[in-house]
Amino acid sequence: MAAKLLIAFYSRNGSTEALANAVAEGARAAGAEVRVRRVRDIVGPEVMAQAPGWAENSARMQAEYPAPTTDDCEWADGIVFGAPTRFGIIAAELKAFIDSLGGLWFGGKLFNKVGAAFGATATTHGGAESTLLGLFAAMSHLGLVIVPNGYGDPATFAAGTPYGSHTAVDGQHVKAPAETDLAVARYQGKRVAQVAATLAALRG
Repeated sequence: MAAKLLIAFYSRNGSTEALANAVAEGARAAGAEVRVRRVRDIVGPEVMAQAPGWAENSARMQAEYPAPTTDDCEWADGIVFGAPTRFGIIAAELKAFIDSLGGLWFGGKLFNKVGAAFGATATTHGGAESTLLGLFAAMSHLGLVIVPNGYGDPATFAAGTPYGSHTAVDGQHVKAPAETDLAVARYQGKRVAQVAATLAALRG
């Protein structure tokens, strides 16, 4: 049985977007059907104008990726959440989407589905673990079965964390995730797809 995965992410400069697509690549290689969705910005153009490239990147990604919906979450056997860190915690844009899932939570619609996380920070120790673990807390409330990366692949010893995929980019000079980061993300997609397929079969 092939898994159905939703990858719901927020990205401002493209770093988290690159990880999302690498997770999707790994999941598809494992036979999963994947939906990649970008949550929408929650600030106005006057705020975006303060960060060079934000508005342009937002327009590009909004044209490329649909926004995630509650229907996407119901459809999926697993959800992989991705977001950059903001002051050591999850970006508000993804948090707003998670906050919209109250109806699914109340109805137990996400219970025993898979949950996983990935993210990006401006520096190596810029809140990566606190952000990923914060997402784990939200997943616990939703009843998702958390699937961490662990150290099941040699790539995880070179990059990422045991909690989920991660990239650290220079906040002053935006750059793409390294190949080692993308390798971990592809491994994450494969692992999540395999576990989600197993749980889906058990749920019937």
